[in-house]
Amino acid sequence: MPPNTTASTGRKARKSGRKKGRKARLVVLVLVLAIIGGVAYGAYWSISTVRASFPQTKGSITLDGLSGPVDVKRDNYGIPQIYASSDADLFMAQGYVQAQDRFYEMDVRRHMTSGRLSEMFGKGQVKNDKFLRTLGWDRVAKEEYDTKLSASTKKYLQAYAKGVNAYLKGKDGKDISLEYAALGFTNDYKPEQWTPVDSVAWLKAMAWDLRGNMQDEIDRALMTSRLGPKQIKDLYPDYPYSRNQAIVQEGQYDELTQTFEQGDSGTSGTSTSGTTGSSTSTAGSTLESQLSGLYNVLDDVPTAVGVNGQGIGSNSWVVAGKYTITGKPLLANDPHLSASLPSVWYQMGLHCRTVSAKCQYDVTGYTFSGMPGVVIGHNQDIAWGMTNSGVDVTDLYLEKLSGDGYLYDDTVKPFKSRTETIKVAGGASKKIVVRETNNGPLLSDRDDELVKVGKKATVDTAAPDRGDGYGIALRWTALDAGTTMDAVFAIDKASNWTEFRSASALFDVPSQNLVYADTDNHIGYTLPGRIPTRAKGDDGSIPAPGWDSKYAWTGFIKQDELPYEFDPTRGYIVTANQAVVDEDKYPYTLTTDWGYGTRSQRITDLIQSKIKGGGKISTDDMRQMQLDNSSEIAKLLVPKLLKIDIDDKDVREAQELLEGWDYTQDADSAAAAYFNAVWRNILKLGFGNKLPKELRVESQCLWVDPVNDTGPVDDTKKVRECGQRDADQAQPDGGDRWFEVVRNLMNDEKSEWWTTPKSGTRPGATNNRDDLFKRAMIDARWELTSKLGKDIDTWSWGRLHRLFLKNQTLGTDGPGIVQYILNRGPWKLGGGEATVNATGWNAAGGYGVVWVPSMRMVVNLDDLDKSKWINLTGASGHAFSAHYTDQTGKWVDGELLPWSFSDKAVDDSTSDTLVLKP
Repeated sequence: MPPNTTASTGRKARKSGRKKGRKARLVVLVLVLAIIGGVAYGAYWSISTVRASFPQTKGSITLDGLSGPVDVKRDNYGIPQIYASSDADLFMAQGYVQAQDRFYEMDVRRHMTSGRLSEMFGKGQVKNDKFLRTLGWDRVAKEEYDTKLSASTKKYLQAYAKGVNAYLKGKDGKDISLEYAALGFTNDYKPEQWTPVDSVAWLKAMAWDLRGNMQDEIDRALMTSRLGPKQIKDLYPDYPYSRNQAIVQEGQYDELTQTFEQGDSGTSGTSTSGTTGSSTSTAGSTLESQLSGLYNVLDDVPTAVGVNGQGIGSNSWVVAGKYTITGKPLLANDPHLSASLPSVWYQMGLHCRTVSAKCQYDVTGYTFSGMPGVVIGHNQDIAWGMTNSGVDVTDLYLEKLSGDGYLYDDTVKPFKSRTETIKVAGGASKKIVVRETNNGPLLSDRDDELVKVGKKATVDTAAPDRGDGYGIALRWTALDAGTTMDAVFAIDKASNWTEFRSASALFDVPSQNLVYADTDNHIGYTLPGRIPTRAKGDDGSIPAPGWDSKYAWTGFIKQDELPYEFDPTRGYIVTANQAVVDEDKYPYTLTTDWGYGTRSQRITDLIQSKIKGGGKISTDDMRQMQLDNSSEIAKLLVPKLLKIDIDDKDVREAQELLEGWDYTQDADSAAAAYFNAVWRNILKLGFGNKLPKELRVESQCLWVDPVNDTGPVDDTKKVRECGQRDADQAQPDGGDRWFEVVRNLMNDEKSEWWTTPKSGTRPGATNNRDDLFKRAMIDARWELTSKLGKDIDTWSWGRLHRLFLKNQTLGTDGPGIVQYILNRGPWKLGGGEATVNATGWNAAGGYGVVWVPSMRMVVNLDDLDKSKWINLTGASGHAFSAHYTDQTGKWVDGELLPWSFSDKAVDDSTSDTLVLKP
């Protein structure tokens, strides 16, 4: 919806916005007012409190529990390199140093993963806590710690916790961060001791952010209320294997396929491809009503956990030495996650002074604050990167409820129930009952409307005795105890491909594409993870009837049967969320919902263009590839758009921007701005009013700030921008699935998808593709006129496509002055959706940046000190620290920082040294 709403609509929007603000943000107005009130205390409060929380980075500090001295060397960006003489000292120091820079972030994360946000932020977070308690991440993490993890991993987790607690010792909240000082005005919250389980639990939150196709399951099921099988197929086209290459191209699975076809698959179960409609029809409107309500439940999950798995991807690729200038491999990685301040990543080096049985690690890279070890990076022998595999590890089950139990194969089974008490800052505690079936927790218990709908639902003969109605349960591999924490430490010290593969097998959740390179000139890829198999006829693409055992998981694919490649003859491996392996070459269905390979194929094309005719690739070439802004959908559509006859001179003026455009979405490009507006309007007109009403939900509309180029965002001026001018219409998100949808329809010029009725003041009805494209061009012209002005000489993609970095608690709401203190931005960005430089935007809510390359790195296996890296923000979580966002400007400009690894390189780059003494 454009900013110029009517007064009536404005009142409605403000009311809706207040409701949405309560749902997913981590602060109440009284808290924000308190921080403003604190300013009244004068310079003492504003200066001394801020400085009190800054870390000591020079001199020495005594820590009880160390067995020997530890050196912490920080460079000009505050990035620490830790040197110790034992594993326990190394990880204890890691805990201490991360707490120095990021403890408030760590504390919020653990309250999130344990469903205890209300203890910090009050009653506004009770609904979030109910949902997170239902998932039970902290309970699973405790089970992992107690029963699954190795003795050495437990030792490291204990040492890390000891370091965090050494930092906390004797400190009040105001000594830790500015945010605690603000919290102190409204409640008596005090940070508690860190535990090993707190570290393990964060892996569950990351698994949720990367959980795969759960949203697609919901959407496909809801579409059945209005769309037929062919229409749904149009909107979920097959993966284009012939055009966009899979990751694994030289894997040999003939023997596995033969064994599979003979029915001897052991614990691996069986698999089919294709989408089944049987489970959707089993309960008709019941399922549609339940899943429609589930949208609201999922939207409540705090934004710090991610953007609910939609559109998130990553790039990682490795090039063998035969194609590089150095003669050794180069490896690049840039994971795409929702933007946050501080960044989810924390750069760090963990070095044993002498690598031995007593001290086994010499590794550097990207870590998670609150968790020991390095998640992505390199050691002295190998380097590795990750992208989300997207394999299907979640299934939703419609459960028939009956009294204190649920139906399963004509038998009523009792729920596994537990009572949870949610403590609320400034209010009375709340109790909830969490119920679980054999398929997992009942998500529907967390929404009163869902319970009511389930009791009233009408169903067909699949389950005529509906009893107390229906619920929705979640089966998800991350809710089973696993060994991912073991994998982190094992990968960190792996020295070759065999050790790396063995370590990776422990990385069960979330399933990731792991790329590999080593100093001995090898490259590789492996897909680890606990990936379920399903009965014949069920591919996990839509929710299933939980009362029928035919739809239960049949097992998990064996680790030695999962796809991998080692030293492929083509000399490179690209992973960017595309299909892992061609479905005709592998017997198991890994998912029906791959990314469609737009980014991966573009990277492949860039590599091939570089090595063609004997060319060689440099570290800087890898960096430049990461910044590629080329729009694949523009290459398809612009030639068609330029052939359309436009009478209106203003629209014709905008159309002319596309003449000679090279499809590069740079921040200063007016053509990119206009094209993306056209693309968004094509999606609105072609698909928005044809999707079922169950998808036309509040989550399709976002509250955004009006386009301005400078200054903090003023929440009082925010406007509601929806996928359609009619807020009751749904809107596609515009990702590369929609690229493929439109590509497949391009030659069918009279497809029903191109027909649109006349609406309001818009031009007349459209009857074919070119009519709709013309109308989209007209609408885009006037949309950008309202946003950017009539003079197209002032237009640019960066004015629309902006990044705001927000503190995920106090920075997400309240008066502009508070946001000004804690938040940063905007930055005008190039790139876009399904572009290698994946600064993603969601067409359902506007053009603003919603996910980003959260870091970028290029590892040079010939000389590790010539590797490069960058973070989205900075090392510090302290708002006024010099290292709060000191890397962001360079990140925006596409620069990378030197990445020191050897002792000499680290010493040369060190600006501050802190000695931790026993």
